[in-house]
Amino acid sequence: MLSVERHQQILEQVLSRKSVRVNELSDILDVSVATIRRDLSQMEERGLIQRVHGGAISIEDPEEPPILHRKTKQSEAKHRIGSAAADLVEDHETIIITSGTTTEAMVPYLTGKSGLTVITNALNVANQLTRYHHISVIVLGGWLRHSEFSIHGHLTDQALQDLHADKLFHGIFGLDPEFGLTGSDMQEVQTDRKILNAARYTIILADHTKFGVIGQIRLAPVESVDTIVTDDQTPEHFVRALREKGVRVVQA
Repeated sequence: MLSVERHQQILEQVLSRKSVRVNELSDILDVSVATIRRDLSQMEERGLIQRVHGGAISIEDPEEPPILHRKTKQSEAKHRIGSAAADLVEDHETIIITSGTTTEAMVPYLTGKSGLTVITNALNVANQLTRYHHISVIVLGGWLRHSEFSIHGHLTDQALQDLHADKLFHGIFGLDPEFGLTGSDMQEVQTDRKILNAARYTIILADHTKFGVIGQIRLAPVESVDTIVTDDQTPEHFVRALREKGVRVVQA
């Protein structure tokens, strides 16, 4: 069976059932689990489905990139998080803002900062920053992940070797106190690891829906994080576990 035929059958399963697991698709299509995972990654890049731990779920509009679909989710909480994150930025700092809807939400709250430089690998963040002429912006080049508006790959990694920031503001696919920070795309995670090493201080922005979520790829342990900014709906046992590991947790 050609990959395009598998993708069509996978999409039909996801749209009709709203969610499917990798093992189920492997049995239905009689191909390996590795093949299904590769198919799902390719389909997510095209904005057809959304990857989750162990499978995939449908998105309301298969023509809309998942990042746009997520933008309306937990909107109020994301703006509170964005405001609290911006409060951690000092005048004349150089900061990195990575891709994501929560990180994008902090941009409007940076307008009062002086002498600020922002490094980003996110097209949505760069687009928001175009309206603020007093903020210097460095946009990293590389390979575009269409579904997330993010740039990563070898060229991005190479550029990061020549850059250093005071603080990193990083969105995340999933966060678990024991398993750590996780992602769903190997190439993006590889670049994210380079980004983590490019800043002196690491701040994770995550609303309560990201806690307890474990992606397929481990990015870093939670001990590598200095501060996590989240909302007031994050369960107390997650907050307590993170603080016990020495991570500062700010609830907006």
